[in-house]
Order: sequence, then structure tokens, then C-alpha cells
Amino acid sequence: MNLVEQLSALVMNNLQPIILVIILLLLLVLIVFININIRLGNLNKRYKTMMRGQDGGNLESLLLKQIEQTNQAVAKVEIMEALCQRLEVTNRACMQKIGLVRFNAFEDMGGDLSFALALLDSKNNGVVISSIYGRNESRIYAKPVENGQSSYHLSDEEKSSIHIAKEKISN
Repeated sequence: MNLVEQLSALVMNNLQPIILVIILLLLLVLIVFININIRLGNLNKRYKTMMRGQDGGNLESLLLKQIEQTNQAVAKVEIMEALCQRLEVTNRACMQKIGLVRFNAFEDMGGDLSFALALLDSKNNGVVISSIYGRNESRIYAKPVENGQSSYHLSDEEKSSIHIAKEKISN
């Protein structure tokens, strides 16, 4: 007898136990299939609830709305950053440092009515304005300042006002 005939005889002799094992395996597969189907149904219900949303809104529409709001916020931030950079550039050229020295220009005058006022930007460029007050007249002088120095002759009070202004911290 060859191998095929032997297997055929074995199956025929044990047909009832083999059918019983196959039926048990089919029942097990059916139970697993039903379990998976129930889980899939529950998952599908949760998915539909999530996509529908609690207030009846669709999750997809909520996400799209959120993305749109995020894009608008990003655009506004970019505009604000550009504006801030322009303001920083403008601010560097603004007068930020001020130094004031009051003094008596003449010995017979009181009250410190004369003054030297230094107005400087962040690079110590600007102007020093001096007012010399006398009994009969008052004179005002303006001298340019570059890098904390002037090409014009400066009085001690003007130098002092520039020094005071340079000590101020610029923004």
C-alpha cells in the first residue's frame, strides 16, 4: 500500500472524530468572528459619534475651522513681527537719551536759567541745544552730535549733558 491509500484508510476509519474536530474549529472561528464584529460595530458607533461631534458639528468641519483660525493667527503674527521689526528700526533713529545740565551763564545771575540739553539716539547721534540766559537777552545754540562727539566747540556744560545722555541705556 502506498501513502495515499494509508491516509485514506486512516481518515475513513476516524471520520467521526475528524468531523467533530472540524465542527469545533468552525464554532471557534464563528465565536471569534462574532466577537470581532461586535467590536467593529462599537468602534464604528464611536467613530460616527466622534465625527458627528457632541453639538452636532462634524469633526472634519471643526478641524478645518481650527486650521483656518490657526492660519489666520499665523498670518497676523507674521504681520506683527514685520511691524515690530519696522518699529525697532524706527526706534533706533529716535531720540532716546536725554541729558540736561542747568547752570548760571553769568556770575551776577541766579536761578540756573541757562541750560545745555543733549538729545541722542541709540548710536549717540543727535543734537545738543544750549540756551544762554542773560539780563537783556537770551541766545540759543544747536550743535550736531555724531557718535557722542561734535565737530563744533563744546562748552563744559554741553559736554556734561552729552555725557549724561550717553550714560542712559537705549532700548
